[in-house]
Amino acid sequence: MAIALDDLLETLRQDYARFPKDQSFEVYDPDVFFQDPLTRFQGRDRYQKMIAFIDRWFLDPELTLHDIHATETGIESRWTLTWTSPWPWRPRSQISGRTLFELTAEGTISSHRDYWDCSPWAVLRQQIPRRRTKNHR
Repeated sequence: MAIALDDLLETLRQDYARFPKDQSFEVYDPDVFFQDPLTRFQGRDRYQKMIAFIDRWFLDPELTLHDIHATETGIESRWTLTWTSPWPWRPRSQISGRTLFELTAEGTISSHRDYWDCSPWAVLRQQIPRRRTKNHR
């Protein structure tokens, strides 16, 4: 059964709004390819495990969708992911970026590639507690 492009766009909008809960994994091809600046793998099962890890490890994750639209080769979205890390100092962290989704002939997602607007090192630096400076007079 083919998925209409407008239906897929709406499904992705809803998934962003409730991320990481209740994601629509059925719109991903069983052999979907995933890549971001830290990892790359293939398979919907691995994709589901990655989302489950985010849900379990990150505190208060929010994935804000800024834009999503069809392109000549699939779908592109712009987003910002924020979360609180479970360290004792509870740093609030953020990554902005974009996703390029490539589609199969049936309209399922065959490739999900995330591109961050910052380096992985910038994300790591967000985890380091900041020193407080004393106000000298």
